[in-house]
Amino acid sequence: MAERAFTVWLTGLSGSGKTTLANLLEPRLKQRGFRVQHIDGDIIRQDLTADLGFSREDRDKNISRAAFVAGLLTRNGVVVLASFISPYREARAKAREKIGAFVEVFVDCPLDVCVQRDVKGLYARARAGTITNFTGVSDPYEAPEHPEIAIRTDLERPAESVDHIIGVLEDLGYLTRPGLVAPHGGKLVDRLIPAAEHDSLRKSLQGGIEVSYQTAKEVENLATGIYSPLEGFLPQADYEKVLTEGRLADGTPWAIPLLLHVPSPAAQTPGLQGLVALTHQGKLVGTIEARESYQIDRERYAQCVYGTVDPAHPGVSRILKETEWVVAGPVSLIESLPTPYPSHRRTPRETRRIFTERGWKTVVAFQTRNAPHLGHEYLQKAALTVVDGLFINPVIGEKKVGDFEDDAIIAGYEAFLSHYLPPASALLGILEYEMKYAGPREAIHHAIMRQNFGCSHLIVGRDHAGVGSYYGAYDAQLIFDRYPDLGIRPIKFRSFYYCRKCLSVTNERVCPHGPEDHVNFSGTALRAQLMRGADEVAAAGISAAEATAEAPIRPEVLAAIRELPKAFVE
Repeated sequence: MAERAFTVWLTGLSGSGKTTLANLLEPRLKQRGFRVQHIDGDIIRQDLTADLGFSREDRDKNISRAAFVAGLLTRNGVVVLASFISPYREARAKAREKIGAFVEVFVDCPLDVCVQRDVKGLYARARAGTITNFTGVSDPYEAPEHPEIAIRTDLERPAESVDHIIGVLEDLGYLTRPGLVAPHGGKLVDRLIPAAEHDSLRKSLQGGIEVSYQTAKEVENLATGIYSPLEGFLPQADYEKVLTEGRLADGTPWAIPLLLHVPSPAAQTPGLQGLVALTHQGKLVGTIEARESYQIDRERYAQCVYGTVDPAHPGVSRILKETEWVVAGPVSLIESLPTPYPSHRRTPRETRRIFTERGWKTVVAFQTRNAPHLGHEYLQKAALTVVDGLFINPVIGEKKVGDFEDDAIIAGYEAFLSHYLPPASALLGILEYEMKYAGPREAIHHAIMRQNFGCSHLIVGRDHAGVGSYYGAYDAQLIFDRYPDLGIRPIKFRSFYYCRKCLSVTNERVCPHGPEDHVNFSGTALRAQLMRGADEVAAAGISAAEATAEAPIRPEVLAAIRELPKAFVE
């Protein structure tokens, strides 16, 4: 996916270093192949806004005209570096709305340092009263509350500040680190509220929505960028397009609607408009800017997303139990709920940093809700022959009866990685997410999430994300043909089996032996193997090779899972 243009809006006091940073940033961006235009406040006032003074009204007009120009350039593929004092939050917010792809950089510097840097003597003249309406002296500067980037130019050298800006632009997805795929939609979302703002925010919130544990985790996934480019729960225009076309209203691929269900229309519920608290068991986890509410047809949702309205389908059963009313709007995360596996919890920013540190340019993701067996090992190692690294990303969360317990998945993979893959080749990271069992649509959803983690490929095997007989064996592979614009590509695997003559896991393309030598992987056999002790297997006269063929799982993995109270969801 090609990188898109954007505007970097540098705001701060006179003398804080805005122009200096823009002048250093410009050649760095040109080296990456961008067309770049620097719009400086002093230059603009010599021509485009020469008719304006320094009253609040004129300052707002000055920023409005500059934002208009920046927006035009940005929409036509030019990166804009805008260095303006722009002292008022409201004017900057309007500039953001007008431009769209807007990165606010707060060039923070104490007033006394700005005064020391003032070679023109402007601050001295303002304090003497010969210059009126001077920001920081006789007119206020309203510091940004949620800038994408904050720079302290009194504490670091200009080159360090520019490195900081470049790094955050990479984190946000505006710039691509060499070798890593860009986030889905071009920007990695970050909706985390700084800890210093938590207390004041709590006091300002009025109404609230109590959400389930899984919905709280969805808020976390939104805020940390796993669902980029989404910033919140879907508005109706996006919802309709996702149902009918598998895309957002702007054409961006998106296969499964993300909804916040509420008991009744927001307009009829006190406190359910504007900025609303999201709580779980009374604990404040985040907020939603409730912009609209609408009613959905749950059976239509089921038919479009799952391809069936059969309530025996676990995804259909779940949506039919939800309320018909939903609230839409951007969310922010205040505090994550505890995770049972903190050492394996990784955000997209963290995985992208780790991939880069390891020198991985191409990364294959392995989606799983199972403990590892030899079939999985076959897929993972085969994929590793054509990419730099493997990201094992098991789903942690509510699953259907008969699936592996989360503890079994994690214990199994910890044992597997300790014995059967080089440490530098693979990374384990959990995905706290509720399986939808939506087959082909969920395969696209899985791919998008892994692209945001920084993966270039996704392993897609037989009946990926399926359940029962609702989907064809390879429907989840075929659907990728409808999404050539995805930044992540599938590595497709056909059915595989254990061959008694090859003495390995293989498939029909490389194994010449007949069905009488093939052993298909059996969930029933695997369950039986996990429930039987090693002594019992030996007493039954089953050889190690036969045990491996019937329930192909590494002994270290088997031992780790057997130590747990239970292995399967009941």
